[in-house]
Amino acid sequence: MELRIFTEPQQGASYDDLLRVAKATEDAGFDAFFRSDHFLRMGSASGLPGPTDAWVTLGGLARETSRIRLGTLVTAATFRHPSALAISVAQVDQMSGGRVEFGLGSGWFADEHTAYGFELPDMKTRFDRYAEQLAIITGLWETPEGQTFSFQGEHYTLDGAPALPKPAQRPRPPVVLGGTGKKRTPELAARYADEFNIPFNSPEVALAQFERVEQAATAAGRDPKEIVRSAALVVAVGRDDAEVTRRADAIGRQVPELRENGVAGTPAQAVETIGTWREKTGITRLYLQVLDLSDLDHLELIACEVARQLD
Repeated sequence: MELRIFTEPQQGASYDDLLRVAKATEDAGFDAFFRSDHFLRMGSASGLPGPTDAWVTLGGLARETSRIRLGTLVTAATFRHPSALAISVAQVDQMSGGRVEFGLGSGWFADEHTAYGFELPDMKTRFDRYAEQLAIITGLWETPEGQTFSFQGEHYTLDGAPALPKPAQRPRPPVVLGGTGKKRTPELAARYADEFNIPFNSPEVALAQFERVEQAATAAGRDPKEIVRSAALVVAVGRDDAEVTRRADAIGRQVPELRENGVAGTPAQAVETIGTWREKTGITRLYLQVLDLSDLDHLELIACEVARQLD
């Protein structure tokens, strides 16, 4: 079971905050550091000092770390033109020596689109654009050097793009898709995904969606085992009940709710929760959503008392 650290910096974090967490993630032995791609806080968080751009952040972290994988869970397709996004991600992959994993979603948070003037079309249009973005980004990366890439879609047209720069990973960085849509999401996953992620849901919902992805992959002539199964869950682990409560309070959550919907409790209880997820769903990778970025001891505790029991 790979454990990855996943952050939500729109809730309030500077680049320096993220750098500290990323370095602690690497030092503690976790597999990867991921961040969300949002420009507006959610709920009652302050959001101060303001949003940080996902790919600018990851470019900086690429030069400040040496081992951990780096990525988004997930980049919003509504924020950037696919050609520009392909260039940015390829550059960060080069800067990291080939450690990028590329999560892409269709976009969903209406308030941030309104606040910053991003268009958020109806669901069908949004998903049509999302599908075209996946085709364009992977197409640009996979085009051999010296050849050009063209694309004619309903929403995007590319004519003779040189398809440069190339990412360090060939033919492309791993693509992470996710969500619970029952038809188009599994179909896109079958075509493009190296990993399929279920965020913040139950094992039962996750298993049903993993099975839809497996069926879609089989129908497309692809081995479903090529697609890594993963989940994302909020985490609050403590050495005793008092420490668990303190960590829950710090992120504005209640311990009983976190036990039901996340990975919460003592290290032994966290190991049991993760084991249950693995047994019920077949996941081999888990993103732990860390919301208090000032609590680096939390990461060390998880690494020492939880991760080592999962080997």
